[in-house]
Amino acid sequence: MWNWRIWNWLRPRPGNLRGWQVGLLVAVFTFWHLMTTPGLVPPFMFDNDRQAAFFFGEPLKVAGRIWVWFVTEADIYRHLGITLLETLLAFGIGSVLGLGAGLWLALQPMASAILEPYIKALNSMPRIILAPIFAVWFGLGIGSKVALGVTLVFFIVFFNVYQGVKEVSPVVLANARMLGARPRQLLRHVYLPSATSWVFSSLHTSVGLAFVGAVVGEYLGSSQGVGYLILQAEGSFDINTVMAGIVVLTAFALVLDALVGRIERRLMKWQPKAGETEKL
Repeated sequence: MWNWRIWNWLRPRPGNLRGWQVGLLVAVFTFWHLMTTPGLVPPFMFDNDRQAAFFFGEPLKVAGRIWVWFVTEADIYRHLGITLLETLLAFGIGSVLGLGAGLWLALQPMASAILEPYIKALNSMPRIILAPIFAVWFGLGIGSKVALGVTLVFFIVFFNVYQGVKEVSPVVLANARMLGARPRQLLRHVYLPSATSWVFSSLHTSVGLAFVGAVVGEYLGSSQGVGYLILQAEGSFDINTVMAGIVVLTAFALVLDALVGRIERRLMKWQPKAGETEKL
């Protein structure tokens, strides 16, 4: 009976969801620490006890490297500021261009038919290979990193907006036209609300891609940025610093994604939640 009550209290539910998430994170870092601690690594996995730490780093040393970056030496802020600036510019410019192009082509069937094969060709091209070209065009400064990030973000937003506008209910559209709605009113009250959920879905994906564009650009040519720090650490086989850079970038990507989620909740108040939909 008591075991059942304890399980009923601990089982995953909305009230303790955050606790389960934190517990999973602690379990992952505990497993990482145990697997990279000499004497605890299974002998059949590596030739010696230090190989696991060499390949995967040690979480305590990773945390120590982050502490040195932000507190002791406080020398990461300039690099982090550059990477975040590149990411935000790529995210903002790519999102605006993708939104505008997606709306325009979705509402212009003839232009869409003409440009469709070229858009598909550009989207199918591995855009990472454009990084050296952008470095030649825009130099090794912020411009080349932003350009690469824009190409990664643009197509994600573009195709989601395009699909969202295309899936507007014909019944709703016909009723709005019958009531005398003009093209601008249709755009504001029919097309945009229909595409909003698609837009935010693409923005959540684009956050990570904007960081990818910034970091890859810094890899290929830069003297500052978190990607530059990771590249320097890789050159000296400092896996702990590499892992620290990954953790820092992941944390700030989650922060940016959370901001997008907050804006989404504010703008999507009209949309019923899953539980409310089931009640209806």
